[in-house]
Amino acid sequence: MSTADPASPAHGVWADVVGQDAAVRQFRRAASPEGSLAQAWLITGPPGSGRSTAARAFAATLQCETGTGCGHCHPCRTVLANTHPDVTVVATDKVSIAKEEVRGLVMTAQRAPATGRHRVLIVEDADRMSAGTFNVLLKSIEEPPPSTVWMLCAPSAEDLAPTIKSRCRLVSLSVPPSDVVAELLRRRDGIDGNLAVRAARAAQGHIGLALRYATQEGALAAREDSARTLLDLRTTGDAVLAAQGLVDRATAEAKAHADAVATEEKEHFLRSAGIDDGKVPPSLRSQVRQLEEDAKRRQTRLVRDVLDRYLLDAHSVLRDVLSRQLGTDSELVNVEVAAEIDQAASGGTGKATLELLEAIQVARQRISGNVPPLLAIEALLARIAVS
Repeated sequence: MSTADPASPAHGVWADVVGQDAAVRQFRRAASPEGSLAQAWLITGPPGSGRSTAARAFAATLQCETGTGCGHCHPCRTVLANTHPDVTVVATDKVSIAKEEVRGLVMTAQRAPATGRHRVLIVEDADRMSAGTFNVLLKSIEEPPPSTVWMLCAPSAEDLAPTIKSRCRLVSLSVPPSDVVAELLRRRDGIDGNLAVRAARAAQGHIGLALRYATQEGALAAREDSARTLLDLRTTGDAVLAAQGLVDRATAEAKAHADAVATEEKEHFLRSAGIDDGKVPPSLRSQVRQLEEDAKRRQTRLVRDVLDRYLLDAHSVLRDVLSRQLGTDSELVNVEVAAEIDQAASGGTGKATLELLEAIQVARQRISGNVPPLLAIEALLARIAVS
C-alpha cells in the first residue's frame, strides 16, 4: 500500500494528473463532504494536458470508498480500468460524436447508480459534437437526476455551445512542464531517463505524444528528419514533393490504424451475431455497412490528427529559429537539429519567421475546416520554401 500523503495532489488516483495541482485541489475539494459538487463539469486544456485522465481520477474520487481517491479500493480500481458499472466514458477517433451516441448517454444519465454514489458520464472530445448534438444533451445537463454527474472534456470552453458551457463548472488545465512529463514517463512507464527527457521535450508537454516518442521505434528520428526537411526547403518544387510525401505518410498511417480497428469491430460484431462463416444475412448488412462508414470517418479524422501533429512540430522548429533570431536564452525544443536552426536563423529575419508561424496556424485552421489537406500543406510549405 502506498505511503504517500493523502493530502498531496499526487496521491492515489491523482498520481498521473501531473502539473495540475490547482485543478486537482479544486476537484478534491468538490468531492469532499465540505465541498460543493456541481452536476456538470467542463474540463478544458490543450491536447495532451491530461483532460480525460483528470476526469477519470475525479470520477474515481466520487466513487471511492474513502472519498479521497485512494487508488486502492475496488471502486477506484474499476473506474481507472473502465469497468465500473456507474461510470460511462465516451471517446471517439472519428470526425464527430453522433447524435445517437449522445441520446444513449442521456438515457444512461437517467438511471440511478447500480453500486456507487453517483452515475458519472465522461465525454472526451466534447468539442466534436455538432450544434444539433449539443441540443440533444442540453436538457440532461440542465436538469440531471440528483446522483448524476456530467464531465465534458474539450480544448477550450469556446469549443462548446454557449448554452452548454454556461451550465458547467469550468476547470482549466495547462500544458505540464517537460521535466514533469519526463518524470511521469520514468515513474509510470519505466522509460530510461535520457529518453524520457528527449521525448518529453519533443512532445512539448503532450503526455500521450511523449509516450509515443519514447516507445515507438524510430518516432523521434522521424521527427528530426521532418525538421531537417522543413529547414532545407528551397524551391516550390521541393515544397510540393515534401507535401505529397507527408500527406501520403499520414494517409498510410491513418489507414493502417483505421483498418485494424475496423477489422476488430467487424469480428466482434460477427461473433456477437453468432456468425462464424463470414456470411452476413440481409437483415444485418446495414449494420456492417455502418461499420465500414465509421472506418472511413475514423481514417479522415486520423489523417487530420497526424498532419496537425506535424504542423505543431513545424511550429516548434520555427519558434526555435525565432528564438535564435531574437537572441533569447530559452532552451531549444529541437536540440538535435540545432545546427540547421542556427543556419536558418542567420538567413532570415524575425519578422519573416513570425509570419511563417502565423501561416502554420492558418494551415491548421484550414485542415480542421475541411480544406483538402494536400492543398493546405502545399501552400504552407511553398511559402516556407520561398521565404
